[in-house]
Amino acid sequence: MNPDRLMQVILAPVISEKGTFVGDLNNQVPFRVAADATKPEIKAAAELLFNAKVDSVQVVNVKGKSKRFGRTMGRRRNWKKAYVCFAPGQEINFVGPQA
Repeated sequence: MNPDRLMQVILAPVISEKGTFVGDLNNQVPFRVAADATKPEIKAAAELLFNAKVDSVQVVNVKGKSKRFGRTMGRRRNWKKAYVCFAPGQEINFVGPQA
């Protein structure tokens, strides 16, 4: 797989109460990923970015909410979320190396 493509697959971690609960319970981390990303791409990207072994990946397509913009109804964009399950004993660091 192309390393340039893998660097664009994972967009951001999803920081929420549910995400923290799932992370503590199942050693999973939720990420916002590119809409056209596949499970093997997400797994390879997580292993490349965090230097940790990935056990499995679950993917969820999140529907955009309907919202009002003044008088007109609009819709937020649909997006894709991936729950990445890391191997036991693997830990990732979002901050990076400390100076």
